[in-house]
Amino acid sequence: MTAERSEVAIRPARADDAADIARIYNEGIEDRRATFQTQLQGAEDFAGRLEDTREYPYLVAESERAVAGWAGVKPYSDFPPYRPVAEAMLYVARDRRGRGIGTQLLTALAAEAERAGFTKLLGKIFTDNDASMALVQRCGFREVGVHHRHGRLDGRWKDVLLVELLIGDAAEGRGDG
Repeated sequence: MTAERSEVAIRPARADDAADIARIYNEGIEDRRATFQTQLQGAEDFAGRLEDTREYPYLVAESERAVAGWAGVKPYSDFPPYRPVAEAMLYVARDRRGRGIGTQLLTALAAEAERAGFTKLLGKIFTDNDASMALVQRCGFREVGVHHRHGRLDGRWKDVLLVELLIGDAAEGRGDG
């Protein structure tokens, strides 16, 4: 049975979204399917990231007057040539998954990241997270490879699939000297 698709509004995250973002992220921590993080987070852990989302965009999806998911980018590396590469993050509230919210958020995040000057989004996904692997495939990401035994979660090794999406100049092949 497929869940009903949700009507959502995607917008830039604001400082007052920090508690909802933390709540949804904490569901991801508890589910043990999307992050190596094991310590629950509070609004204060996200507040600084939401002060200026023009350089590193953060978006939220609102559905039925509540934040149903969020997506954001963070720096991939501080090495100057890698400045236009960002790591994408995306989490959907447990009770809203399977309704197309992740697809809408990731599509909007790619557009915002391109507007912010990024040329590539990277994603790291646990290889047993079928829903996230299907999501990035739907959104045009390509598989780059697998980091075997990339880290331990609850004492067990986890493999991580690395995916990428070329955007902006990189997607169009512009700037190839």
